[in-house]
Amino acid sequence: MFYTIYDTNFIGKVILYGDDAFLYGLEFYKEDFIQPQWIENKDKFNKVITELELYFEGKLQNFSIPLKIKGSKFQQQVYNALLQIPYGKTISYKELAKSAGNQKAYRAAGNANGKNHIAIIIPCHRVIASDGSIGGYGGGLFIKRKLLNLEGVCLV
Repeated sequence: MFYTIYDTNFIGKVILYGDDAFLYGLEFYKEDFIQPQWIENKDKFNKVITELELYFEGKLQNFSIPLKIKGSKFQQQVYNALLQIPYGKTISYKELAKSAGNQKAYRAAGNANGKNHIAIIIPCHRVIASDGSIGGYGGGLFIKRKLLNLEGVCLV
């Protein structure tokens, strides 16, 4: 497994990790997250970094990075449903559950959303509460608001 720490200059540092073929994760920086057996190699993530920079500049709406999506069958359905949310749009946790194949599993969809290991690229920040409020976010609500504002989403 390879990794690099990338300072986005927009939302702070993130950790990118993956192998030669796939991105496995984009995590908000935590000092103790990196595993001792991982090998630091920024060059493996040049395409990811380029696309993230374009996204943060408002010049990219769809990522083309090959992803390794891990999780239970339902979690994978949730992550695939997240990938279908258009740039600049939001859906509720209930709508996410329905898109993932079980409209009654909105709490489970919310939990899966919170366990997303490929933040931003799998756009879990585009999921809000049914009443239009922002809901939660693993990277913090400040970052979620910043990402949604970048995409032109106006929150109540």
